[in-house]
Amino acid sequence: MRWSIVVPVKRLPRAKSRLFAAAAPDGVPGGREALALALAVDTVTAALASPVVARVVVVTDDEQAADRLERAGAVVVPDRPDAGLNPALAYGAAAAARLGTEDGVAVLASDLAALRPDELTGALQAAAAMPRSFVADASGQGTTLLAAVPGAELAPRYGVASRQAHLDSGAVELQGDWPSLRRDVDTPDDLQAATRLGIGAATRALL
Repeated sequence: MRWSIVVPVKRLPRAKSRLFAAAAPDGVPGGREALALALAVDTVTAALASPVVARVVVVTDDEQAADRLERAGAVVVPDRPDAGLNPALAYGAAAAARLGTEDGVAVLASDLAALRPDELTGALQAAAAMPRSFVADASGQGTTLLAAVPGAELAPRYGVASRQAHLDSGAVELQGDWPSLRRDVDTPDDLQAATRLGIGAATRALL
């Protein structure tokens, strides 16, 4: 099965507030906007390198992010609902389904700086065996990947404790050795952990 990947990207001035509120990483030219964009570029680039990914659809209202991620190979759609993360994801999923009617649709976090295409491929191959499934983040509280096969509703439940929310909604938790897929970057410690795994070219160049 092939997949359309939906990646939500906040307006850059509002992105990564937790990371910089805790302790702004030293030596980041352009501050959090530049870092948030670099993380998204590396996420999109890695996703497009997976052989089971047909396309990446980025949902964003940020013009700079839209331009850079289009050049990275993504299809960019505006956040027309502009009503929060879950409505934006549902909108992006509908756009992705129109582009690939026989493809599954999966949401991917935008801050997976160390993402390995082979790990994403493995998770998506596992996801193809059930209607709706997800991968929890490294903390065990959040969600980095939510997937739905063709004909199944994505029904995103992102927010506080999204892992439990997705379990409660009937999605199956996928188990696998996918450290780079689980390592989103919300804090300085997360960034250090991602760096140890091996961050992508855009984030590496920035740092």
